[in-house]
Formats: sequence, structure tokens, C-alpha cells
Amino acid sequence: MYSTLPRRIFLAAGLGLFVARPALGQTQTHANHGVPAMKIRDLYPLITTPALAEARDFYVTHFGFQVAFEATWFVYLTGSGEDGTCGATLAFMHPDHPSNPPGPETFNGLGMILTVETSDAAALFESLQRGGAPIVHPLTDEDWGQRRFMTRDPAGVLVDVVEQIEPAAGFWDPYMVQD
Repeated sequence: MYSTLPRRIFLAAGLGLFVARPALGQTQTHANHGVPAMKIRDLYPLITTPALAEARDFYVTHFGFQVAFEATWFVYLTGSGEDGTCGATLAFMHPDHPSNPPGPETFNGLGMILTVETSDAAALFESLQRGGAPIVHPLTDEDWGQRRFMTRDPAGVLVDVVEQIEPAAGFWDPYMVQD
């Protein structure tokens, strides 16, 4: 049953929340109202940290991100997609930024996990380990269907690197929402 699930279904933070991403070019409609969903150009976390250069270098060095825009107080990074996917974007802002919205306060490292999905978590684990990135959770095959490990970036963000694998037989049965 699980092997027929679309490849783009992934677990959010390993807690059993299924999130489906539509194929590129598809339009989803809101389940309750039949209204087409708004087309989003990008969606990314903006993390406020005094470790701006260090965070930039972490993602460029260990995950192959590229600097798309950089100023003294803001860095916008892009990562290449795999197999036709759109890739990822990530931004960091210095606490002394000149913009004037409410907040954001400097990120304190609590309550956020940034999940990076890859097709080969073991290879990325070896690369990050060789490159000196801190490993805060070892490479592990989880019963819910992920091979994963965790690192922490210089801004304090917990980074969960995951590869989708076959879940243990029957693991999801007690967790599935009944219609």
C-alpha cells in the first residue's frame, strides 16, 4: 500500500503529519470552497541571527546552496531541485536590520526544525560529518519510513535531513485519520 504513495509525500518533522505537494503546474482547489488556490512564487523561512555569514557559509558549504542576494543585513539563498523539483530557498536577517515590521526577534534555536529532503541521506551524512558540521542525531532508519540525521546550523536551527524509505509494515495503521 505505502509503495504506491506519491514520492512528494513526506513527513513533517517525523511526527506523522502527511503533507502533499502538488505536481508543478497543477492547481489545487480549497477542499471546502472549490476556490482555486493562490499561486505562490516562493515560501521560505527568514531567520533572524547575528551569525549571518556563518549561517550563509553553513548552507553553501554543506548543502550546496547559492547566494542569490546578499546585503550587510540580509542573505537570500537558493538550492537546486532534484528530478524537476523547484528546489529550496532560505533567508537570514541580522537583528540590526533597517526594516521596520514588528519583530522579528533574534531566533533562540527553540521550536523550529528545518527539514531537508534528499535522495541519499547516508551520503549527505558522511559529507557533513567529514566537513565538520555538528551531528546532533545520528543517521537512523525510522520505523515511520525515513532514513534521517540531524545537525544544527550556526543560527541555532535544528536541521533534519531525511530520505524517504519504506515504513515498517503496519506502522501507520494506528495513526491514520479515518474518514
